[in-house]
Amino acid sequence: MLETFALPLIVLIGAYLIGSLSSAIVLCKIAGLPDPRSQGSGNPGATNVLRFGGKKLAATVLIIDVIKGVLPVVIACLLGLNQTWMAATAFFAFLGHLYPVFFEFKGGKGVATALGAFLALSPLMAGAALLTWLAVFLVSRISSLSAISAAAMTPVYSLWLIDSINARWIIVVIAVMLLARHRGNIQRLISGEESKSRK
Repeated sequence: MLETFALPLIVLIGAYLIGSLSSAIVLCKIAGLPDPRSQGSGNPGATNVLRFGGKKLAATVLIIDVIKGVLPVVIACLLGLNQTWMAATAFFAFLGHLYPVFFEFKGGKGVATALGAFLALSPLMAGAALLTWLAVFLVSRISSLSAISAAAMTPVYSLWLIDSINARWIIVVIAVMLLARHRGNIQRLISGEESKSRK
């Protein structure tokens, strides 16, 4: 029994550690910029880095955060783990981004890392979520509303595109956690105070 769970356990721990590598914090430090957790929205993610670090740095943060989600799930797949374990790996990578062990457990909202993990788990599901984000953003120009909409719809897409019921429930948990991390944005959206992105 122990041998059966040894490999998945190692993969889950590895996924969490990879997720804990905050690209926003590290890259801002290398660039001589303040910790993103002390600037703007206080979120160590690409959107906040864009506010004070510029497009190139923000794009780099975004790409790395997506890779943090992709890599652990791809490794799980290559090691022959089933869809449920792959989804669990996605969750632990996401969890690492939210609560990074290397940065006092103060991480980002996890949108890019979740997208990367979903991309490796099911490219079609991730594509549908990305299209949802894009469609909402083109209409509203509000990044947070786009992320919230995509997160809410991903479990729906998983009903058709994910075979494992357990994996679907893990996706629901990730989506709920994404929404919870955006509760401040949701409150500002309701009150009409959420800012739009520049065109």
